[in-house]
Amino acid sequence: MNAICQPQNLNRPITRGPKPYGVRVSLRPGDPFRKIMGADWQRSHWFASAAERDAALADMSRRHEYSRVGDRPALQFEKIENLAASHGV
Repeated sequence: MNAICQPQNLNRPITRGPKPYGVRVSLRPGDPFRKIMGADWQRSHWFASAAERDAALADMSRRHEYSRVGDRPALQFEKIENLAASHGV
């Protein structure tokens, strides 16, 4: 079944091949969710190009329209790179 029932659910094209550029998402020290998720919880998102990664990072870390005054993101974002994949090794 290759058809997409709701096109808005696919917000980026499916890419084949290496995705060497990433963003590591983790919880800030002292965040109460660390008690639930574990102190070492993290998630990595991988992208085919540095520009695609940087655009996604800007979107993930932006102040959203529903944020309250004084709110700050509860997550930490870090650029990462799979050197073997990015250099074709």
